[in-house]
Amino acid sequence: MSQRLQAFKFELMPNGEQWRDSRRSAGARRFVFNKALELQNKRRQAGEKHLSFAALCKWLTGLRAEIPWLEAVHSQVLQQALKDLEAAFTNFFEGRAEYPTFKKKGRSGDSFRFPQLAPDAVDSINGRIKLPKLGWMRYRKSRDVPGEVRSATVSMRAGRWYVSILTKREVEIPKHTGDIVGMDMGVKKFAAFSDGTFIEPANSFKRHEKALAKAQRRLSRKVKFSNNWQKEKAKVQKIQARIGNVRNNFLHQHSCEISNNHAIVVGEDLQVRNMSKSASGTVDAPGKSVRAKSGLNRSILDQGWGEWRRQLEYKLAWKGGEFAVVPPHNTSRECPECHHVSADNRKTQAEFICVACGFEDNADTVGAVNVLSRWLKRDERQDTAHACAGHEQDTTADAAEIAWQVNGARGRQQQEPAEETVSE
Repeated sequence: MSQRLQAFKFELMPNGEQWRDSRRSAGARRFVFNKALELQNKRRQAGEKHLSFAALCKWLTGLRAEIPWLEAVHSQVLQQALKDLEAAFTNFFEGRAEYPTFKKKGRSGDSFRFPQLAPDAVDSINGRIKLPKLGWMRYRKSRDVPGEVRSATVSMRAGRWYVSILTKREVEIPKHTGDIVGMDMGVKKFAAFSDGTFIEPANSFKRHEKALAKAQRRLSRKVKFSNNWQKEKAKVQKIQARIGNVRNNFLHQHSCEISNNHAIVVGEDLQVRNMSKSASGTVDAPGKSVRAKSGLNRSILDQGWGEWRRQLEYKLAWKGGEFAVVPPHNTSRECPECHHVSADNRKTQAEFICVACGFEDNADTVGAVNVLSRWLKRDERQDTAHACAGHEQDTTADAAEIAWQVNGARGRQQQEPAEETVSE
């Protein structure tokens, strides 16, 4: 048995008063965050010591006494704004993020968090949640909320309020009985697997790109902050929310399917941030093929590779499986038969023809097989790979040959239809 922290997100259905109170809470959180950041910036410029979270909480008490309307917002909401600022500075000091910036209304997202809720705050039967100073609020119930409620985060997106309920419960980790598979990520094919199967991309942004560009052009012609500007901005946000929803649904559905059918998934250790960097360069040293690289960057970010990896990692762990990674260099240029590495092996996007031995196959499948074979070459993984494949130990077999045998890619064996799954 192990403890599992899991969040369940639902759309809220507040009444008029609750809607206004939610906006007030989000605005107060943003106000306190900006005030605290301003204070830290002044101390930094004066060469004074950075204030700790405890010191900021004492400062917040005085701020609430000076500004009466902050009293209408629950104290936990304001304290969590200081927590978020402290986390932002910690990430900056440890080199994981840029220096914290001020939050602006409508850009940073309106949200606030309650770190503590009553044990009976969630009524799963009737689809209600009781939030401090907001009262009972209905939500669109799509599933039950098992476990002990730990916290709740309320956020607004495209004119709609959502609540994310974090729970903790004891679960028994099952022993996964699936097989092992290599995975190669791409743009034309979202994912290719060493068993010869593919996942076609959703291309959520590409499908809505024209509608979004048209709405953004209309927005640019309006007087900023006018009523018509607000209406057009809401339309832009609605399209952007639809793009994100389509992408998230696609990733959840397929990550559930993969984690249900495979015990170990081996992928490439891709650095998406570096892969999607701009190629424009500087005035003195301008980049080359900037327009083509810009289109490639959009396609990479449209796939959601980072979120895909995150979902596979935790869903496989929940089901007793594992997500492993290998270095990505030359996975699409190495022949799985003779191991000859050459850029000429892959002259087109989809076709792989080895210039040394003449081996031919789909380029994405070859990449996935090479990913799996690299992982199998590690001595500590050999026994696990053979156990998953159901083969006896063969110390003389080549890792690439094992990869073909494990997944049946050489014979193009197709997987059985996956069981119907529900998005996590």
